Amino acid sequence: MEGAGFRKELVGKLLRLHFQDSGTRVSGDALQLMAELLKIFVTEAAVRGARQAQAEDVALVGVDQLEKVLPQLLLDF
Repeated sequence: MEGAGFRKELVGKLLRLHFQDSGTRVSGDALQLMAELLKIFVTEAAVRGARQAQAEDVALVGVDQLEKVLPQLLLDF
């Protein structure tokens, strides 16, 4: 599935927020890999949320549907 993704700069900033050592560096390949992982995770969350909304006969996916699929999604990843 092609489409929008996460910019490597954004992924780098998100990762640095959680580093304990300010001197930790991340390679370009690692940033690209994390960006792809985030893209897959978000896409999967959207698909599962849409399926949950269909099961509930709801026209729009909302926070309620995402909250219902999140526990299993996190276990799968």
